[in-house]
Amino acid sequence: MSDQSTGRMLLSHNFNLRNNELPALNREEFTQIFIDGLQGKEKIKCGLIDNPHWIVEIIFPTDQFEPKEIGQMCGDILTSKRKSQQPDSKAIIDTLILGGRKTTPATSMSPNSLQIGEWGVDVVETIQSDVFLQEIAWSQMTASKPSDGIFKIELLKD
Repeated sequence: MSDQSTGRMLLSHNFNLRNNELPALNREEFTQIFIDGLQGKEKIKCGLIDNPHWIVEIIFPTDQFEPKEIGQMCGDILTSKRKSQQPDSKAIIDTLILGGRKTTPATSMSPNSLQIGEWGVDVVETIQSDVFLQEIAWSQMTASKPSDGIFKIELLKD
């Protein structure tokens, strides 16, 4: 990230569903949800990136948006899209937006890898968010992190 007034956030998708609760999304479909959902925000740029883990790149002005706000927007956008795929328009799964600011050197110099100071966000679709968070030891993993370096947004089923 060369410009201090610009934030960069990379999204991954953890589709933790096993019983066809929702249709799986390929990388392009996942990205398109956010491109469509963020298109009304003129200062936010969103697109697909070529990286084995990260799928979506979001560039945003840091003087107008906090990273957690962008995360909340992403959670709302995905949840709204998923509800629209249900006959009764209800959320039937939990969605987690788990964000962390990169503090260690990147493992790759590729421009599509997460760099120091940028935000990596795992977008998780799961049946039970509490069980998922326990399985990944979220509390232990984040206990030593500064509060302004992580965020967790939970959008729970209706």
